[in-house]
Amino acid sequence: MSLIAPTAVVAEDEAALRGELVEQLGRLWPELSIVGEAADGLEALRLLDLHRPDILFLDIEMPGATGIDVARQVNGRAHVVFVTAYDQYAIAAFDQGAVDYLLKPLAGARLFTAISRLKSRLGQAPAQLAGVLEQIGSRPAAAPSATRAPLRWINASVGQTLRLITVDEVMFFQSDNKYTRLGLKDGEALIRKPLKELIDELDPQQFWQIHRSTLVNVNAIASVSRDYRGRMQIKLKHGTESLLVAESCAHLFRQM
Repeated sequence: MSLIAPTAVVAEDEAALRGELVEQLGRLWPELSIVGEAADGLEALRLLDLHRPDILFLDIEMPGATGIDVARQVNGRAHVVFVTAYDQYAIAAFDQGAVDYLLKPLAGARLFTAISRLKSRLGQAPAQLAGVLEQIGSRPAAAPSATRAPLRWINASVGQTLRLITVDEVMFFQSDNKYTRLGLKDGEALIRKPLKELIDELDPQQFWQIHRSTLVNVNAIASVSRDYRGRMQIKLKHGTESLLVAESCAHLFRQM
C-alpha cells in the first residue's frame, strides 16, 4: 500500500452526491487518486478487483449488490469509509472500529476529519468489518416511502401490440441495447425503461440483480448450477433459456 500516492474508489448511486464527494476530496486531499467511480454495488465490486484501491468510500444503500454486500467482499482489503443517510449505521460503523463514516448531506468539516483519520491509518492493515457488518445487517432496513409502492404493472410491446403485463408474469428483465427485454412464459416483450430505473421500482425481495444487465424473478428460478467453465447459471421453470450469474452475485444463492 503506497503512502505517497494513495488510491480510492467512490461508490455512491446518487450522481450529484458522488460528484460532490469526488470534488471535495480533490480539494481537501489533492494527493489522493480517485481511480474509479461506481453507481451500484456490482460496479463497485468490479472496480475493487480491477484497481485494488487503498480506500473505498462506500454508500450503504445501493442498487444491485448493496454496500453491505460490497463490504463483505472488501473486508480487510481496503480502508472503508461508510457513506449513509442513516446515523444508526454511522454510529455502529464508528464504534466497531471501521475507518470512518460520512453522513448525507456531506459536510466539509466531517470529511476533513475522515481524511485526517485515513491518512493516519494508511500505514496500517485495513480494519476487519465483521463486527460492524453484523450490527448493520441486524438493524431493520429503512421503511420504504408510503407513497411509492413497488411496480406491479408494465406496458410492453409484443410485436406490434401494446400489452399490459403484471411483474409476476416476468421471469427476467435484461438490457438489450436501447430496450429492456422481458422474458415471459409465453415469449418476450420489450420496454424502453432502463434496467437502472427498474431496480429502483421493483420489489427487491422478488427481483434480484444477478448480472450488470439482468434482473431475475426469484419465483421463476428452477435451479442454479455451474457450467463446464465454472460459470454459475440459472435455469428457469419455463422455457429453455439460461441466465448467467456474475461471480460478484454468487453469494445470493449460497443459501439456496
